[in-house]
Amino acid sequence: MPPAVIVDELPRLAEALVGLAAEEQARALSDRGLFAIALSGGSAGTLLLPSLARAGLDWLRTEVFWADERAVPPDHPESNYGMARRLLLEPAAVPVRQIHRVDGQLPDLERAAASYADELARTLGTPPRLDLALLGVGPDGHVASLFPGHPAVGETELWVRAVPDAPKPPPRRLTLTLPVLAASRRVVVFARGREKADAVRAALAEPTSGLPVALLARAASAVSFLLDADAASRL
Repeated sequence: MPPAVIVDELPRLAEALVGLAAEEQARALSDRGLFAIALSGGSAGTLLLPSLARAGLDWLRTEVFWADERAVPPDHPESNYGMARRLLLEPAAVPVRQIHRVDGQLPDLERAAASYADELARTLGTPPRLDLALLGVGPDGHVASLFPGHPAVGETELWVRAVPDAPKPPPRRLTLTLPVLAASRRVVVFARGREKADAVRAALAEPTSGLPVALLARAASAVSFLLDADAASRL
């Protein structure tokens, strides 16, 4: 299925995300009795998580994961978990037992990655399948903490990968891999700003692009791009 593309102002994009989340949640609850979502940080988190908090979703049957995390404590300003806690988890009263935080503060990133892979398997089975993965995209075309040219982009065996040397600070990170993200029932990619336009064009109009966002768009079964006019300006 080709990617769905929605180009609009931010409030309407947030509404579109809420609609997609509600649709996927209803399907997931009917199919298996739980809804699994993976969150991101960056502008996707800052601008969209408050709308999810107000959406009236069934958080009592929702399992919350993260697409990636920085190797920092949960109360650190760079923590994706910390952002989600402030903007979504606490406002929506998501039960603590259903919040699957990445242990980014562990000094051993490989151990932290293996631990999170175990958490995915315990909750979602083997191989784990998310119902909705919410992702931003960088000007360089990275998604989650999968950066162009980094070996983690080509990972096919592991579900969670340690990234000790990301080109963007902070360099120590953990990320879900492309196979896990692509297996999601729906991937939502949010992009805002003209600096994202080249990456968006690569994902949607360049069938041989090797950028992570383009690889994901081609591999996933259902992808929705939520774009403002600037991000869509090169389509």
